[in-house]
Amino acid sequence: MTMTMTQIDNDPDQIDRKTCRYICDAVGERLQQSMRPEPALSSRLQQLLEEMQRRESDQH
Repeated sequence: MTMTMTQIDNDPDQIDRKTCRYICDAVGERLQQSMRPEPALSSRLQQLLEEMQRRESDQH
């Protein structure tokens, strides 16, 4: 059974654009909060990474 656009527009279970926008905005805000950048590396770990990069470049 194929529904026409009129049938979809009159469907009481469908949400309007304004409500959809609010939901999308709320989801976006939550994602931004939960996906904050990780803190900077510790100075020791940063030193180790730099040393590893130096050694790799010395090999090439």
